[in-house]
Amino acid sequence: MDNITMSMLEYDKLKESLREYAVSYAGRHHIDALAPGSHLRAIEAALRETAEAKSLLDKGASVPLPSLEGIEHIASLLHTGYLFTEQDFSAVQIFLHSCGQLRKYMAGKSDIAPMISMYASSMQELPRLKSEIERCIRFGKVDDQASKQLEKVRKKIAVVKERIQKKMSSILSRHGAILQEHLVSVRGGRYVVPVKREYHKQIKGAVLDQSTSGQTVFVEPEEISMLQTELGMLEADEAREESIVLSMLTGMLEAAGSDLQLNIDITGNYDFIFAKAKYGRSIGGRTVQLNDKGWIKLRGAKHPLMLKTMVPLNMEMGTGYRSLIITGPNTGGKTVALKTLGLLTLMVQSGLLVPVEEESVFAVFGQVMTAIGDGQSIEQSLSTFSAQIRRLIAMVNTANPSTLLLIDELAAGTDPGEGMSLSIAILEELNRRGAMMMVTTHFNELKGFASRTSGFQNARMEFDVNTLEPLYRLTIGESGQSYAIEIATKLGMPRGIIDRSRDVLQQQKPQLTAAEPEPAEQAGLEKQANDTWENAAIELESSEPSGGPRMTGRETKEGLQEQQAAAEGSRMEIMEPDPEAIRNKRRLEVGDAVYVSSFGRTGIVYQEEDAKGMVGVMIQKQKLKINRKRLKLYIEKGNLYPEDYDFDIVFESKENRKKSKLMQKRHVEGLQIIRKPEDI
Repeated sequence: MDNITMSMLEYDKLKESLREYAVSYAGRHHIDALAPGSHLRAIEAALRETAEAKSLLDKGASVPLPSLEGIEHIASLLHTGYLFTEQDFSAVQIFLHSCGQLRKYMAGKSDIAPMISMYASSMQELPRLKSEIERCIRFGKVDDQASKQLEKVRKKIAVVKERIQKKMSSILSRHGAILQEHLVSVRGGRYVVPVKREYHKQIKGAVLDQSTSGQTVFVEPEEISMLQTELGMLEADEAREESIVLSMLTGMLEAAGSDLQLNIDITGNYDFIFAKAKYGRSIGGRTVQLNDKGWIKLRGAKHPLMLKTMVPLNMEMGTGYRSLIITGPNTGGKTVALKTLGLLTLMVQSGLLVPVEEESVFAVFGQVMTAIGDGQSIEQSLSTFSAQIRRLIAMVNTANPSTLLLIDELAAGTDPGEGMSLSIAILEELNRRGAMMMVTTHFNELKGFASRTSGFQNARMEFDVNTLEPLYRLTIGESGQSYAIEIATKLGMPRGIIDRSRDVLQQQKPQLTAAEPEPAEQAGLEKQANDTWENAAIELESSEPSGGPRMTGRETKEGLQEQQAAAEGSRMEIMEPDPEAIRNKRRLEVGDAVYVSSFGRTGIVYQEEDAKGMVGVMIQKQKLKINRKRLKLYIEKGNLYPEDYDFDIVFESKENRKKSKLMQKRHVEGLQIIRKPEDI
């Protein structure tokens, strides 16, 4: 999966939480290497494993998971010439004993956990190695019974030590008056007595050490010197015999090295599976249905890092539409919805249980990509817009039917007009490549785009205008608004500013929406429309300034002309200054969307400017000639229609289009197309 996406969705933070439930180094290694898969069957198997482990835990079972304490060190030293110690073999013996317990435990759980119970059957108890360790090592030391020679040496050592003890007791008794303390010390592995410095010559023997103050000297009495030398030789024999035993056990352990490693791997896998199950229980997770057809159905879904604060998310994608355009106010939960879908998808594809209700369904994707947050980089000096564009370019290059794309505030941070146009073009291309998308936006134009484009659907995050609080409920099939003016009003913005903002909003309100599709007999045109995700017929709806006259699609051309004449006569021109003056110097072309200041409406250019400066504009199916000065370029035709689009669909009547097609096929006597003067 994409590393930037993993970071944006906080997948690493999720793994940190999961890691806390592992009890072994091997289990933690599995978690460190965990990444979302993309193979449906493998993901289903991983989810079944986790669900089975959770079932065992739910029944109050105490799983006898073997301890790997010290085993990592042992495994790393196999076949290196290292002679393992008594402590090493004690750890191995405990581990093998636990492996046997786990194998027996899982054998009795095949009905509850048939899948994971099978893994334990592959564990090797290594009875010969285990019994030899138990025979030779006791209480962390090589036992006397480990070998006959060792037993003989230790018996001799016991005899010599007893003789030394008796002689030392006699010396302490005879020379008690000149001793600093009535005890036996050891210096350099040899027994000595602490004698006052001024009396040390009274005891025949060798001085081996003295105190820091110099007032005490430690003397090895001559009468035990020979015994101590004999003891040293016997202890050397003992060490040699112990090494022989440890070497024998080391050989056995290395011979069983592959089986030991298999047991370690199985134990680590069990630790990993049960860590996933424990984490799943902690977040109220459950298993889900999977498919590779792009169908998603979330019921009561929560973000695992927001369990106590998040309102459950309900949504569906992949049936009738593959992409959602989500609108609504800031802080309304749009980004949380994106992150929830994204992280839960990664979790499911990692074999993790997710906090959702029953009947939830997830699609498996080959790639999940996000563009969430500003993504700025100090090193690269990227702006918010530039950073997002780089992500979008990567998305376009990657997108295919097995890709899920999550885009927050598409094309934000740039000119609204260009941002909207760029957004539509990007969405069209991603849709053409078959990607599934969830996109948040504040562009009103994208609502119309989603409503008229195959494969897209509008959705909104609900908002309580009265309390100024987001409801965090996603409603599919409806578009939302930003509620900026309502929020400003509730927060005490001066009334004059609020009224003026509403006036400006009404003046900027004209938008493009979709017209009714052509009849079924226009099959060729419909195919062209489907190929570009544009409905074949596009018309412009308009909205009037606040308080102005309201017009319907049934108004006559004469009514429009009268309104224009009245507006011009009273010199009430409402055309706003164009901030894109350079852009408006461009000659208007057929298919351009223009804003007609005289009417406060938008229309489509059907005839270019003539010698008198008059341009043919169609407004709500009425064709008018309007002076170029009264027109403002709204959207260039290239952002509305495909390059080879047939404008007869917009400007010609259905009857004339049929006649034209018939004429192209053959000559029909008496057939003619009659156009009115203003149509020519």
